[in-house]
Amino acid sequence: MHFTFGLPYFLFLLLLLPCFLWCKPSHKNYYFPKISWIAKESPFLTLEPWLKMLIFTLMVIALAKPFVYDGAENQHRKGRDLVLAIDASGSMAQSGFNKEDRFKSKFETTLTLSKAFIAHRFDDNMGAVLFGTFAYTTSPLTYDLEGLASLLDMTTVGLAGESTAIGDAIMQSIRTLSYGQAKHKVIILLTDGYHNAGVHSPKEAVAKAKKADIRIYTIGIGKKSDYDAALLQTIANETHGKSYGAISSEDLDKIYKEIDRLEPSSIRSENYLNQKLLIIIPLGAAFLLLLLWTLWLQRKEG
Repeated sequence: MHFTFGLPYFLFLLLLLPCFLWCKPSHKNYYFPKISWIAKESPFLTLEPWLKMLIFTLMVIALAKPFVYDGAENQHRKGRDLVLAIDASGSMAQSGFNKEDRFKSKFETTLTLSKAFIAHRFDDNMGAVLFGTFAYTTSPLTYDLEGLASLLDMTTVGLAGESTAIGDAIMQSIRTLSYGQAKHKVIILLTDGYHNAGVHSPKEAVAKAKKADIRIYTIGIGKKSDYDAALLQTIANETHGKSYGAISSEDLDKIYKEIDRLEPSSIRSENYLNQKLLIIIPLGAAFLLLLLWTLWLQRKEG
């Protein structure tokens, strides 16, 4: 178990503690015929300022939200480096993939569901690659998932050309992943076509992915006759991934959810596990001291 404060900046209030000893409080005026009758007491030797300081300290500690947490699970984070390789070729502009919105293109629907997937990858370092005739990195690996989603919003069909370079897409994804330090590295490749362009062959790219121990999940968009299902299956099998086919947006949504289960992402490391707040301890102690002090003052005045 570990101890920490949820709002540690409140502890700076403890810098005010010397005021209880040296700051002059306002007092009523009393008149004595002889100064010698006035007892001289040092604030260091009286109980009252120290009691006030103790109560103030306890209240500040309560305000700083003390708690204990179990940090053991944080040492076994499930976060990974993950790249989405999304087909942006001309065929992705076709509509009818989304049953709820027939005018929405396959690319637009894919981006919408991809962003929903990204939003749940709490502990992953994620990037995105778009490909057509060539492949390029839309976003390097980042923990800024909102920023990654925003960059995807700025992409359009045909931006990387009209053809489909699956080999280049995998190679570019591997290059993007090379900047990450996570133990687990994953590529999710989405395409609706056949490999017909690019510098690198899928076979060459898969061999490099295997060497780098990168797992590839492949998703074919549309009817099986629209894309090279055999190639996508081979890519997944060779890299110990899994291949899927999505005829509709509902299928793609289910596929993303399954991949989310197969490649779990734990909570961010700055979150604490099994929190147990301790506010009640200093707050209760301060309340008890205030009560005892009040009763003592009443008895003294009575």
